[in-house]
Amino acid sequence: MNWSALESLLSGVNKYSTVFGRVWLSMVFVFRVMVFVVAAQPVWGDENKDFVCNTRQPGCTNVCYDSIFPISHIRLWALQLIFVTCPSLMVVAHVKYREGKDSKYTAQHQGSHLYANPGKKRGGLWWTYLVSLIFKAGFDVAFLYILYYIYHGYDMPRLYKCALEPCPNTVDCYISRPMEKKIFTIFMVVSSALCVFMCILEMFYLVGMRLQKVLKVWQANERLLFAEHNKVTNIALPRSSYIRVDPTIGSQQNINRQKKAEEAAATGL
Repeated sequence: MNWSALESLLSGVNKYSTVFGRVWLSMVFVFRVMVFVVAAQPVWGDENKDFVCNTRQPGCTNVCYDSIFPISHIRLWALQLIFVTCPSLMVVAHVKYREGKDSKYTAQHQGSHLYANPGKKRGGLWWTYLVSLIFKAGFDVAFLYILYYIYHGYDMPRLYKCALEPCPNTVDCYISRPMEKKIFTIFMVVSSALCVFMCILEMFYLVGMRLQKVLKVWQANERLLFAEHNKVTNIALPRSSYIRVDPTIGSQQNINRQKKAEEAAATGL
């Protein structure tokens, strides 16, 4: 597969990503795609050829190999990388849709724009970006579970005992370079877990920034309503209507005196 083409396609997502999204994309291509292409594929290249069982029974070795390796790690990781990176294309497609819509609007309205910045994460694009993060994290978690379920963990045994037909009895089968394969398996699993963690951090960041903006708008509206309310209800009273506070009497009595003076001034107005 031409991974460089996928990298060039997804590099455009960096323009619309947060700092967490840029870190996630770097982790995918440095710690997953590069390791997958350079190191992982050669390690699993001999898994079928060097899988040996101590029997000469025709078909026994193939049956035992299919039992311990229901699906190749390489093919499973290739599918995982494809599924994990594809949701980012949703954001690119949405931005392109906005740009096309804005260009049509500009042509019809003599140069005015529908979007000041089509790549700004507001409205529908914000939701598209959030959904893409959910899909990316969900695909990674799903493939981690599939790998764990198929191979009953992330370990790579040195010896595998097989008693399936057409084997005449329980035979011993040996996997080539099990420790090296175990190390790469754990590395890919940890890399996937870190990518999931980065997606979760980015979700919290997006939601937090959105709530902060909503709170600022709410506070601004509250201040505006309060100012308008004061303009309507704040009636300037004449100076003679204010009563000097008498320190020799109780506070409640002073309040009552002030209220009476205000009522008298209001009736006079």
